[in-house]
Order: sequence, then structure tokens, then C-alpha cells
Amino acid sequence: MSAESVVYYLNRVPESDPNDQTEWLLTALGQYTGAELRELLYVAEEPGFFELMRGLFALSDENRAVLQHFLETGHPADMKAAIDPKGRLTIEQVSVEQQVKVLPVIAN
Repeated sequence: MSAESVVYYLNRVPESDPNDQTEWLLTALGQYTGAELRELLYVAEEPGFFELMRGLFALSDENRAVLQHFLETGHPADMKAAIDPKGRLTIEQVSVEQQVKVLPVIAN
């Protein structure tokens, strides 16, 4: 699957012009497999999906490349992410001590 992105309309097409929508849909159907289209429809139903995508595309090319590299090479179980009140995302590597979970002891 390629990493290309095409934005067809920055402003929504008027509902009164079904020909443009049909042309766009037929183009998309010809470019992607049925599995890719089903996956896109499934993922797009996740809450906040479009806001997340808009945020990713708003990143500079350099910052997006850094984030992509991190996601491709990182180990999610070893990572901790937080967003501060100013909206800044911080991703940290979790130490071994922070990964240890203390389980409660249940006495009989």
C-alpha cells in the first residue's frame, strides 16, 4: 500500500453535483483493492479518526517523518505518551521499573 495522499476537495462539493461525486468514487474504487476500501471504512468509524488525520497532515514534513520513524521502530509496550495542556505530545521510553506492575495480594 502506498503512502500517498490526495486531497480532492478542501471545501465540500455541493450536494447538487452528483457527477463529480460519482467520478471521485469511481476513481477511488479503481485505485484501491476491496480490502483496502473496507479497512478505510472500518477505521474511519473510529471516534476522532478524521481529527487525528488532519493533525498528522498538519505536521511539517520533518516532524511527520520523525513521528513515522518512531512508530515504525518503537516498541509500544515500552512507550508512554501524554498530551500537556498546551496540546504538546510527549513520548517517553518507559524504564523497566515503571513497567513492573504490583499485583494486590488477596488474603484468605
